Amino acid sequence: MPVDREAHHMPGRYYEEFEIGETIEHAARRTVTESDNQRFCDMTMNQQPLHLDAEFAAETQFGERVVNGLYTMSLAVGISIPETTDGTIVANLSYDEVEHPSPVFHGDTIHAQSTVTEKRETSDGERGIVVMHVEAFNQDDELVCEFDRTVLSLKREFAD
Repeated sequence: MPVDREAHHMPGRYYEEFEIGETIEHAARRTVTESDNQRFCDMTMNQQPLHLDAEFAAETQFGERVVNGLYTMSLAVGISIPETTDGTIVANLSYDEVEHPSPVFHGDTIHAQSTVTEKRETSDGERGIVVMHVEAFNQDDELVCEFDRTVLSLKREFAD
C-alpha cells in the first residue's frame, strides 16, 4: 500500500522536483557535543585518541579533541533529509569524493546545503537518480565536510 506523503508530513522531493544547479539551504542545525562524539566513536568501535583523549589531542596540531569525521558526514546527511529525500527515496546509492577541509570541535554548530549536480531517469522510467553535492559548515561558515550523495528517488506518478 503506498504511503500518503502529505498525511505523514514527508517533505522530501520526488525526482521531478529536483532541478540541476539549484542549491537547497537546509533549515536544521545541530551543535555537536562531547557526548555525540563519544557515543559515535563507541558505536563504531573507533578508538582514535585524537577523538577521545584530551591529553593526547592537546599535543597535536589541533590542540584539542577533533570530532569524528564520519559523524560530521552522517550529521550533514541527516540535516539534508527533510528538504530532499524524506519519504521520497528508494535508497542511497553512494557517497563519493568525501573531504574534510577543516576540523569540527565540541561545541561547533553545523549547518548544511545541497546542490543538485546531476539527475537521470532509470531505464524503466519509473524512478530517477539524483546526485547532490552536500556541504557542511560550522558556525563561522567554514567548510568542514563535503561529498557527493547519489540517491535513487521516486517519481511522483509511480509513488501512489
